[in-house]
Amino acid sequence: MLSKFLAAAVLGSALIVAPALAQAPKSAATGAQSASAAGLWQGSKLIGLNVYNEQNEKIGSIVQLMVNKQGTIDSVVIGVGGFLGMGERDVAVKFSDLKWSNEPVRSTSSSNTMRPATTGAGTTAARSGPTTYPDHAVLGATKDQLKAMPQFDYNK
Repeated sequence: MLSKFLAAAVLGSALIVAPALAQAPKSAATGAQSASAAGLWQGSKLIGLNVYNEQNEKIGSIVQLMVNKQGTIDSVVIGVGGFLGMGERDVAVKFSDLKWSNEPVRSTSSSNTMRPATTGAGTTAARSGPTTYPDHAVLGATKDQLKAMPQFDYNK
């Protein structure tokens, strides 16, 4: 009788443990997801990123990302003008209006040398390999056009 009870206990344990053993454990190599491989960017790295016009002139920097209720970035707030944080004004542009570049901004001089990386993330050298944020943004507008836009108000 004891052997039947023991056999039933072993069989019951095997039935309980079998589904757990059937699931292959995810290893770091197979189960981990890479942000750069998935094409994802770190939102915190976009804040502070420099914005250039199509003539490679710096026209501002990203100060905020505005997310809609669906969780999609709708607008990007760009700080324009000012000096050392004084006199800067914020304007909003559609996220879709920006083009993103992983390459450092090319100098407009005739030597065609590359400027160092232009991120607001403290990087001063050109980056290599996959990254989780672009080097800079490009907007088809001039600094004067941005300055003429209405001030972005976070409270209205």
